[in-house]
Amino acid sequence: MIVLAALMALQAQVSDPIADVLSADSEFPMAEEIQEMPEPSLSCVGDYVEGAAIICRGEPGTLVSLGDQSATADEEGWLILGLNRDSDEEMTLTAALPSGELIRQVHLIEQREYDMQRVDGVPPRTVNPPAEALERIRAQSRMKAAAYTSRWEGAGFSEGFIQPAEGIISGVYGSQRVYNGEPRRPHYGLDFANEAGTPVYAPAAGIVTLADPDMYYEGGLIFIDHGQGFTSGFLHLGAVQVEVGDIVEQGDQIGEIGSGGRATGAHLDWRIKWRNRYIDPALVLELDPESLR
Repeated sequence: MIVLAALMALQAQVSDPIADVLSADSEFPMAEEIQEMPEPSLSCVGDYVEGAAIICRGEPGTLVSLGDQSATADEEGWLILGLNRDSDEEMTLTAALPSGELIRQVHLIEQREYDMQRVDGVPPRTVNPPAEALERIRAQSRMKAAAYTSRWEGAGFSEGFIQPAEGIISGVYGSQRVYNGEPRRPHYGLDFANEAGTPVYAPAAGIVTLADPDMYYEGGLIFIDHGQGFTSGFLHLGAVQVEVGDIVEQGDQIGEIGSGGRATGAHLDWRIKWRNRYIDPALVLELDPESLR
């Protein structure tokens, strides 16, 4: 009897490994009960390369800076940023959320090499303007500068961009231009060569901030702010079919290809500017913001 009692006491002291596991499980949530990780406070699409655009979405009111320029997320959380043709090799993105959270990211910027493009046969007056044209040029420069201050509250950029015209690519962003043998500023657009009269469409929704059929350098010229000052320019138009203040939707016809201003033939020069930075339209066409919805 004494031996049996001792064995029973010893068994009571030895733990049951299966019972221990079941007991431990009851103290912690099962896998399906674990809460999902919260969504990122700021999500973006786009590559960090010279001339690129970055579309982001986060908490409305979030202030995001990239280098020395910034944008604020609209009431649906959308915002857009841009990188210049010649950017630093490294740039810092900061986001200040209304909640007080601060995000800081350091991005390496892919550096690009640009070709030189020689363009001969350009009207000499558009390479070296005569004195009597200077006041007109200055007045039109002020007009363009004023249009670039637009900050439309819509977010046409959030739908992505489509090609504004059919044609052969005859000029690319970033190339150093030499007109009639004289070096000039880089080319900041994407050129589509086609017959005069070819339709030109809005690549994304926006508000028309400039519409003039006869600019000195650009010929027919239209500016469309796609939201937050992300502005498309359409140069050398033969016809301007919108007016300042018009709201256009993606795919609406806005004009026709022409050859006015500093041009050697009929083509569309599509440019994009955000703040003081010129953006590569070819890279903008690659953006797909669908994942941010």
